[in-house]
Amino acid sequence: MDKKRLSHHISRQFNVELEDLRTKVLAMGGFVEQQIENAIKALAENDIEIAENVITQDYQVNALEVAIDEECLQVLARRQPAASDLRLVVAVIKTITDLERIGDQAERVGRMAIHLSEVERPKSQYSELKHLGDQVREMLRGALDAFARMDAEAALDVARQDLTVDREYEGIMRQMITHMMEDPRNVKRTLDVMWSARALERIGDHARNICEYVIYFVKGKDVRHTSLEQMEDEIRK
Repeated sequence: MDKKRLSHHISRQFNVELEDLRTKVLAMGGFVEQQIENAIKALAENDIEIAENVITQDYQVNALEVAIDEECLQVLARRQPAASDLRLVVAVIKTITDLERIGDQAERVGRMAIHLSEVERPKSQYSELKHLGDQVREMLRGALDAFARMDAEAALDVARQDLTVDREYEGIMRQMITHMMEDPRNVKRTLDVMWSARALERIGDHARNICEYVIYFVKGKDVRHTSLEQMEDEIRK
C-alpha cells in the first residue's frame, strides 16, 4: 500500500471513529431524555415504581459517560486530531459531562417524586412542574438535534428557550414561597416542589451548555459565559 492510499485509509478509519463517537453521544442523550420523561411522569402521576426505576437506572448514565470518555481519550492519544476534528472530540467530552449531570437531576426529581408521594397532593397535581419538565425535555431534544446536525443556528434557537425556562422557574419559586407563608403546614411539601423545580431548571442550563458546544465546534469560538447577543454575533460572523 503506497503512502497516498495508506493516508486515505487512515483518514477514512478516523472519520468512522469520530462518527461512532457522535452516535454514542446521541444514544446517551436519548437515554437521558427518557430518564427525564419518566421522572416527570412519576411526579405527575404519583408513580413510585417509575420513580424508583429512574433512580436505579442512573448508574447506566454514569457508565455511558465513562465509556465514551475513555473512547475519546483513546482517539486523542492515537490520532492526535487537530482543528475541527479536535473540536469535535472536545465537544463530545463536554457534552457527555452535561448529559451525566442531566441524568443526576432526573434522578433528583425521581427522589422528590417519592417524597411527594408521602404527603397529600395539591389540586394542581403539580401541573406547574410537569409543564416546566416538558419544556426542559424539549430543550434537551432540540440541543441533541442541533448536535446531530452540528447546526449552530438551531443551537442558538434552543439556547434562547432557556430564558423562558428561567422565567417559569422563578414564577414557581415565588408561588411556593407564598404558599409557605400562607400555610406553614405545607413547608415540607413545598420545599420538595422547590427542589424539583430547581432540578428541572438546571436541566435547561445543561441543555444550553450543549448548544454552546455545538457553536464551539461549528465556529471554533468558545461562547460559554457569554450573552445570547454575543453568541448570535459569533454565528453571524
